[in-house]
Amino acid sequence: MQQRLTLRTALLLTLAPLLWAGNAVVGRMVHTLVPPITLNFIRWALAFVILLPLAGWVLKRHSGLWSHWRRFAMLGLLGVGLYNALQYMALQTSSPINVTLVGASLPMCMLVVGALFFGAQVSRQQVVGALLSLAGVLLVLGRGEWQQLLALRLVLGDVFMLLATVSWAFYSWSLAQPKDPAAIRADWAAFLLAQISF
Repeated sequence: MQQRLTLRTALLLTLAPLLWAGNAVVGRMVHTLVPPITLNFIRWALAFVILLPLAGWVLKRHSGLWSHWRRFAMLGLLGVGLYNALQYMALQTSSPINVTLVGASLPMCMLVVGALFFGAQVSRQQVVGALLSLAGVLLVLGRGEWQQLLALRLVLGDVFMLLATVSWAFYSWSLAQPKDPAAIRADWAAFLLAQISF
């Protein structure tokens, strides 16, 4: 069944990348005022407080969170902890544009992590799509001139962002493994709160 693209859907599809990029811009704006780990802690502490009234039940003894604590601790480490902390560390020396561009290598990273660690089958179309994404990143980094890529120098922030992207790839693949209690998995607020808690 073919569905039409509505204005609401288009706005929601636009909102996600804007928020993602906005996070990098804000992280760079405050990089001299707030240390990266502190900024990450403040961000997720605020999210914890907002989610608590919506999903506080997940913290109770018999919710399923504590019997699956290793799973949620790992998800929290990869997504909530490492990705955002490494991104804010990257923004200490790298620009929001570079951070976002390095983050755009995620499709290629997802394929590699999926194939090597999660036994995912990689199709030719997926490889072509990931290579096109990577080519787009290189085109922007080289400002349309491939010779400029030879003069490109990575800063420490770019390396941190690459590590953040690898962390997000592991996080995403881990999410695809349905090993969570059904009640927590069915409640988006509880699922996120369970990860933030660790």
